[in-house]
Amino acid sequence: MWPLPFAGDRAYAVLFWSACAFWILPEVVAARVRRSGGSAKAQDRGSLNLIALLWVLGISLDVWLSFSLPEASILRKRNFVFFAGLGLMIGGVAFRWYSASLLGKYFTFNVATHSGQTIVEKGPYRYVRHPSYTGALLSSIGFGLALGNWAGLLAGVGCLGAAYAYRIPVEERALASTLGEPYQQYLKRTWRLFPFLF
Repeated sequence: MWPLPFAGDRAYAVLFWSACAFWILPEVVAARVRRSGGSAKAQDRGSLNLIALLWVLGISLDVWLSFSLPEASILRKRNFVFFAGLGLMIGGVAFRWYSASLLGKYFTFNVATHSGQTIVEKGPYRYVRHPSYTGALLSSIGFGLALGNWAGLLAGVGCLGAAYAYRIPVEERALASTLGEPYQQYLKRTWRLFPFLF
């Protein structure tokens, strides 16, 4: 039985919980200050609340299943899987916030459009339309791998994936209505989350 990859090992525990803090705390802080304001027009349709709910649910299920379903534990190459998970968590966080920084004032947690808004095609936005969501999904995958339980990994990523499956069309409709034909062309030449996949 291996309920957590750091069971009985303080160094693993410190690494794991430090990575979790690096992932979760910026999300909580930024969510409080980066909602639309001023001249922005909110068109969220409840998607922010859904993301928050399913994100927390996914994390909770991942941890719970790691304890309650030890038969789904990854039994081989534990150290490799644990450190690969930590790397994905940290890399996903870095990619998410790098992508958000490229949007500047246009980045908000709820769906909102701004007067005078333009299409950003720098960095990953040249290839994918929602790289900050890509980063969040990578972090969720990393969290599940670090916990070392396939059932938890699928539950966590599934919850966040379902939230984004609702959010992305809402966001794209709002941007298309504001930015018009240039955004329609941008939709045709880019991928939603992962180049050549989706």
